[in-house]
Amino acid sequence: MPPLRVTVWHEYRHELKHEDVRKIYPEGMHVVIAAAIKEHLGDDVIIRTATLDQPHHGITAEILEETDVMTWWGHMAHAEVAEIVADMVHRRVLEGMGILFLHSAHYSKPFRKLMGTGCGLKWRDAGELERIYIVDPSHPISDGLPAHFDIPHEEMYGEFFDIPTPDELVMISWFEGGNVFRSCCTWKRGKGKVAYFRPGHEVFPSYYHPEVRRVIANAVRWAAPVTNFAFALGAPNETRSLSPINTTYVINEELHKPTK
Repeated sequence: MPPLRVTVWHEYRHELKHEDVRKIYPEGMHVVIAAAIKEHLGDDVIIRTATLDQPHHGITAEILEETDVMTWWGHMAHAEVAEIVADMVHRRVLEGMGILFLHSAHYSKPFRKLMGTGCGLKWRDAGELERIYIVDPSHPISDGLPAHFDIPHEEMYGEFFDIPTPDELVMISWFEGGNVFRSCCTWKRGKGKVAYFRPGHEVFPSYYHPEVRRVIANAVRWAAPVTNFAFALGAPNETRSLSPINTTYVINEELHKPTK
């Protein structure tokens, strides 16, 4: 099989503006996320990175066409992502590209377009313990993980998380302050697969955590397209019937014309 083509997209603003974040991710969070994927998937992947301030946010139609799976991290600049780029990512997922949204990407434009809900949640930045429990040990994203693992310090995300009911709930989180959260969820959208994984607040080294890195790599592998059959988006008019229709019905073409 050819290598899986992965694009790691990152806002890449906090590292440039905040010294406490730059100390943790001196080359940018996207470099660490890409390294985590490469660590576990090796020669089975070809990885490119893209960031917000590149032309077209580092995303073009050609790049998307050459991407099997994308990862997305954003926080302070969701509003700066151009609608045309968000629409392109959304459409490409419907066509079959897999995508993994990380941490605060729950408020990103592509995620909200794919979910169709507000995607809000409760949060508290207190550096508390997060304990992540595997609730679906048979899922490919859980492969190689213990029954639960701890992240010593993280930002709390708590329920209610305003998302559609996940097709699959893979992990839940408990926080030292008492909150719980659906921390790893998956959906199918069109022909594509969508995953969300919660950890990754920029002031903590969560993306160096061995279990977090394995989850990211597992999710990328899970989200890979599995078929290549053509998938037509929209609502095409099938004028030629599959078998003869015996009718005197006369089509009123005006009914099907869009209003101006």
